[in-house]
Amino acid sequence: MASATSLFPLTFKSYSLPSSLPLNPSLSLSSSSSPSPPSTSCRVSAHISNRHNAHCSKGISFNGSNSLGEKRRSLCPSRLICRAAEYKFPDPIPEFADAETEKFRINLVTKLSKKKDLYGDSLAEVVEICTEIFSTFLHTEYGGPGTLLVIPFMDMAETLNERGLPGGPQAARAAVKWAQDQVDKDWKEWTKGNSKT
Repeated sequence: MASATSLFPLTFKSYSLPSSLPLNPSLSLSSSSSPSPPSTSCRVSAHISNRHNAHCSKGISFNGSNSLGEKRRSLCPSRLICRAAEYKFPDPIPEFADAETEKFRINLVTKLSKKKDLYGDSLAEVVEICTEIFSTFLHTEYGGPGTLLVIPFMDMAETLNERGLPGGPQAARAAVKWAQDQVDKDWKEWTKGNSKT
């Protein structure tokens, strides 16, 4: 079998192989099938990478149907340019945040009141902490669908646990369920109504 150094006649526009190699539509430059040391394959890869700004790797496979340049580009993500469309979410609306906070408080009291055995005399304090965290989020972060984050609900559970209050995970779960069902929908209604005026 020809050594890897005999593959240097490869060009980037066509696959001109030495006559000593059999024609094969799929060619693999790899040190695994050759007894030559890994540095030989690495030299071949280095020769290719110098032409295409890619890293030297132990094995490169490509098919005869594609040009080597196209295949190498697809193997090198650093050469890809990704341009994400820029979208600016609306700023929080204080009036919406106030109205939604009150709806949140009423719902949370209703939900958690069903678990008096769990919350006991701590119910009012649990609701107050959750409502304060949610209100802060609505006033500073929430800007419509796509901006409802899980962080404030994690903060609720963590704060309740840190203060030794009961039912932190249950309160946070009730809060996030209500928010997922209501907040985006309420935002759309609010902004639709305000856009008409």
